Amino acid sequence: MRKTKQLAVTLASIMLVGSLAACGGNNNNNEGNNAAKNTGNNSAATNAPANSGGDATEEPAEKIELSFWTLGNVDYEDLAAEYTKEHPNITFSIQNTGDQTAHHNNLTTALSAGSGAPDIFQLEIGFMERFINAQDKFYNLYDYGAKDIQANYLDWKWKQATSIDGSFQLGLPTDIGPTVAYYRTDLAEAAGLPSDPEGFSAAIDTWDKFATVAKQFKDKTGKYFSDLTDLTYNALRDQSPDEIYYSKADGKFIGDTNPQVKKAYDFTVKGIQEGWISNFLLWSPEWGQGMNDGSFAVIMGPAWMAGQIKSYGPDSSGKWKIAQLPEGAGNWGGSFITLPKEGKHPKEAYEFISWLVNKDNQLKSFKSKGLMPSIPALYEDPEFINFKDEFFGGQQIAVEYGKAANRVKPVYYGPLHDQTDTFFKNALKNVLEKKADPAKEWDEAVKQAKTLAERS
Repeated sequence: MRKTKQLAVTLASIMLVGSLAACGGNNNNNEGNNAAKNTGNNSAATNAPANSGGDATEEPAEKIELSFWTLGNVDYEDLAAEYTKEHPNITFSIQNTGDQTAHHNNLTTALSAGSGAPDIFQLEIGFMERFINAQDKFYNLYDYGAKDIQANYLDWKWKQATSIDGSFQLGLPTDIGPTVAYYRTDLAEAAGLPSDPEGFSAAIDTWDKFATVAKQFKDKTGKYFSDLTDLTYNALRDQSPDEIYYSKADGKFIGDTNPQVKKAYDFTVKGIQEGWISNFLLWSPEWGQGMNDGSFAVIMGPAWMAGQIKSYGPDSSGKWKIAQLPEGAGNWGGSFITLPKEGKHPKEAYEFISWLVNKDNQLKSFKSKGLMPSIPALYEDPEFINFKDEFFGGQQIAVEYGKAANRVKPVYYGPLHDQTDTFFKNALKNVLEKKADPAKEWDEAVKQAKTLAERS
């Protein structure tokens, strides 16, 4: 990796964030989650207006096109087209980005320049603290009626986008990302493992048992058990109690003294050295092909990962099921829909986004893309609970996601989480690809993180 270039980009990003924070409002110290909903290529799409019909003598509604920047594998383009059919005067220009860092950096650049921001922006929770400090750059959704729908959403989820004094709401909640174990039933059976979700969960219900099963699986089948270093590391990292790399109290770097971070690192190194973690890279074509052809047995990922598996592995339909992770669950990802102040039609934009994330549409997003709803009323809805996904062997997948959601414990990430996490991921990448010494790589990652924290 070109570390010098990466550091330069990181520092440039921090400088941009600083310029935003300097003109922002109240500092929000709510919990955030790093997520990486990355998929697909950048694209742009515009829905054409439908025939509005009506009385020819009526004054036609103002034609409004709303620009909407979306992130990752979502169904918002389809929902926007549905909205246009009901509101012919409202059309959308949609730009989808698969790289979450680029997605948010593009907005940072636009807001700093004072031009180029979209009307509507999908904000990943891992970047919330960057933008909650730039409130003068966004519309306050409380001014457009958000108080009226607040009670519909998970309280902790809503508050992630609320200013510390409670007066400013930056975004409306979309999905959450409780983590589970997606596994191939055909590969489990071939290795003599239980193929039913309850049995598979029991076989790996501690990380020690997971490692033992993984090595036995590799020895017996010659295939990888876990798909990636990144997702293996994340699964343990996100089970940290209360905080990961940074102290919630004072923002200091604590990653080197957090035992769960070291446990995650050492466990992933063990998997690399014992050969049961693949050498594929996250979001690479090889990783996607591995889902399709059965190169590995397990993907440890959030609810929205179901959409990735379906997209990358269409030929594997019916061969996957969902089990529980060992020792708990984390929450990776989840986002909010925000309205940058450059937009000239906040009323119409708010009417759309409040519709986009309502109960009916969150259910649609769950069914089509596996986006776990942030509306708890859905968790008791028979249509949600009884939804059977044939891709996952007809399993009632909402039940497993619900179990995982109930195992999640809130954890503080902090504004430097994403950059810091990259240092540890690069260390593991060097262990994997260069056979580098794990202890030296750990020390280097800690050193880089401390330097970043001091400079920030």
